[in-house]
Amino acid sequence: MVFKMTVNATRRTTRTLWLLLLVTLSVCICVCRASSPQEDSAMENIVTEKRAEESHRQDSADLLIFIMLLTLTILTIWLFKHRRFRFLHETGLAMIYGLLVGVVLRYGIHVPRDSSNITLSCPVNASPATLLINVSGKFYEYTLKGEISASELDDVQDNEMLRKVTFDPEVFFNILLPPIIFHAGYSLKRRHFFRNMGSILAYAFLGTVISCFVIGLMMYGCVMLMKQVGQLGGDFFFTDCLFFGAIVSATDPVTVLAIFNELQVDVDLYALLFGESVLNDAVAIVLSSSIVAYQPQGDNTHTFEVMAMLKSFGMFLGVFSGSFALGVATGIVTALVTKFTKLRDFQLLETALFFLMSWSTFLLAEACGFTGVVAVLFCGITQAHYTFNNLSADSQDRTKQLFELLNFLAENFIFSYMGLTLFTFQNHVFNPMFIVGAFLAVFLGRAANIYPLSFLLNLGRRNKITSNFQHMMMFAGLRGAMTFALSIRDTATYARQMMFSTTLLVVFFTVWICGGGTTQMLSCQRIRVGVDSDQDNSVSIAEGSERRSTKQESAWLFRIWYNFDHNYLKPILTHSGPPLTATLPPCCGPLARFLTSPQAYENESQLRDDDSDLILTDGDISLTYGDITVSTDATGAHTSRGPAFTGTGASDDLDRELTYGDHELVMRGTRLVLPMDDSEPTFTDPHHRLRV
Repeated sequence: MVFKMTVNATRRTTRTLWLLLLVTLSVCICVCRASSPQEDSAMENIVTEKRAEESHRQDSADLLIFIMLLTLTILTIWLFKHRRFRFLHETGLAMIYGLLVGVVLRYGIHVPRDSSNITLSCPVNASPATLLINVSGKFYEYTLKGEISASELDDVQDNEMLRKVTFDPEVFFNILLPPIIFHAGYSLKRRHFFRNMGSILAYAFLGTVISCFVIGLMMYGCVMLMKQVGQLGGDFFFTDCLFFGAIVSATDPVTVLAIFNELQVDVDLYALLFGESVLNDAVAIVLSSSIVAYQPQGDNTHTFEVMAMLKSFGMFLGVFSGSFALGVATGIVTALVTKFTKLRDFQLLETALFFLMSWSTFLLAEACGFTGVVAVLFCGITQAHYTFNNLSADSQDRTKQLFELLNFLAENFIFSYMGLTLFTFQNHVFNPMFIVGAFLAVFLGRAANIYPLSFLLNLGRRNKITSNFQHMMMFAGLRGAMTFALSIRDTATYARQMMFSTTLLVVFFTVWICGGGTTQMLSCQRIRVGVDSDQDNSVSIAEGSERRSTKQESAWLFRIWYNFDHNYLKPILTHSGPPLTATLPPCCGPLARFLTSPQAYENESQLRDDDSDLILTDGDISLTYGDITVSTDATGAHTSRGPAFTGTGASDDLDRELTYGDHELVMRGTRLVLPMDDSEPTFTDPHHRLRV
C-alpha cells in the first residue's frame, strides 16, 4: 500500500513538472516571437547604415578621382606653358588622363561579389522606373539602373562601381554647361564681333543648318548601306540621322582659340571662329530639340510630312526667340538693380547677386520650356554690355575672375570625363562602318558650311575672307563639350548609344589631331601672328594701307541698333551715354530729368562709356550732346545747362569706336589722358565738342 502511494505521488510530481516545462516553453516562444521583429528591424537598420556609409565613401573616392585629374592636368599645363609646348592643349591632356583612369577602373579594379544579396530570378513583364517589392509584409522601393547583358551577370559589383563614376547627364546641363556658355558671352569682344556680325550670323545659323542636313543625309545613306549588309542591330531612322547631324554640328574650337590668343592671330579670323562657335552651340541645341519634336500624324512617326516639318520649324523659331528674350530680360533686370540700388557699397553682395541672376537664367529658361544655353549666352552678352558698367571696380574684377575660373574647371572636368566615359560607359555600340561614315560626313558638312558661305559673303565684304582664312576655319571646326553633352543626354535606344560612342571618337580626333596641328596649320597657310587685338589693324597701318571705312564695314542694321542703344538704352541702364534730356522728346522731360538727376548717379562716381574711343580723366570736362552740355568738375560732380551747341554725334561715335579701337570715354575729375596714336586724326568734331 505504501509502495502504491509512492508511485502515485511520483506520477503527480512528474505530471506537474511536465506542465511547468510546457508552460515555460510556451512563454519563451511567445517572448521570442515578440522580440524577433524588433531584433530583425535593428539588424536591418545596422545593415542599412553600413551600406550608406560605404556608399558615401565610394562617392567621395569617385569625386577625389576627378579632383586629382584636374590637379594633375593643371600641373602638366604649367609644365607645357613653361616649356612653350603647343602641340597638346589642356583639354586634350585632360582627355588623356581621363582615358588612363578609365582603363584602370575598368580593367584594374574588381570588387568582390556578394552573391547572397543578389536575386537573379524575379520575372516581370516590363522594366518600370520604380519597383515596389513586398518582402514579408514590408515594402521596398527599387529604382531602375539600366539593362545588363547576360554576359555581365557575374560582374554586377564591378558594373555598380562603374556606374558610380558615370554622372547623371543633367549634371552637365544644369551645373557644368552654364558657366561655360555664360563666360563665352561675358568675355565676347564686342567690337570685333559686331564688325563681323553678318558673317558670324551666316556661319552660325545658315552654316549649322547646312551642316546638319548634309551630315544627316550622308549618315542616312550610310545606315541604309549598313542595313543592306546586315550590320545594323536595331532601328535607326532618318530623324535619328538628322539629330546626329545637329549635335556634331556644334563646334567648340577651344584649343584653336587658346593658341590664337597666345600667338595673337589676326583679330578678324579670331572673331569669326569665336563668334561662330558661341552662336552655333545655341543653334545646334535648339535644332536638335526641334528634330526630336518632329511628330507626324498617323501610325508611322518617321514619315515625311509638311505640316510636321513646319511645326518643328516654328518650334525652332519660338524656342530660340523666347530663350533670347528671356536672357536679355534677365540681363536688363540685373542692370537696373545694380544701377538704382546701393549694392555697389557691398561688393560681396553685388557679386553674389550678379552670379545668382546669371546662373538662374539658365534654370529659368529650362523650367519654362525654352533652351537655357541660348538664354544664358545672351544674358552674358547683355551683362557685359550694361551691368558690367554699373558694378564697382572690385566686383568687375571678381566677376571676370570668377567666371573665368568656373569656365576653366568645368571645361577641363568635361574633357576628363569624356576620356573616362570611353571605358566606364556600359552600353557602347561601336560600328566601324558608321564611324567611318561619320568622319567623312563631318568633314564634308564642315566644308559645305565654310566654303560656299564664304564665297557668298565675300560678294558683299570689303575685307574679304581670304582662302587661307577659309582653310583655317575648315580645319578649326573642333567638336567639344556641347557635342558631348547633347549626345550623352539620351542613350536609351540603340541608335542613341551608337551616336554617343561615335561622337566620343569624333571629339577625340578633332581635339588631338586638329587642335594639336593648329600651329603647323597657321604656318602652312602663312597666316600672320603677333597682331595686337587692342591696336586694331596696326599691321596693315604700318604697311601703309589706308584705314577701313567703318560706315561701309559695319552693317546698316548694326548702325541703327548702335544709335538707339547709345542714345536711349545706355543712359537708362547704365551711367554712360548722353543725357536723356537731350535724346528723349520734350513730353518725356520729367522722366528724363529723373533718370539723369544726381539720384540716378548716386551709386556711380564717374560717367563712362565703355564703347567709346577716348579716355578723358583730367580737370573740368564738359561734353555737349545736342543742345545740352554735361560738365564735371574736379570733385566729379555732374551739372547740365541749356542750349550751347547743336547736333549729336552718335553716328560719328560709332565711326570713331570701330575705327580707333577699344578706347573708353571716361569722365572723372582727376586728369586728362588722350591715348591716341600719331596716325589718328585730332578730335575736332564741331558737333561734339569737349571743353577743358
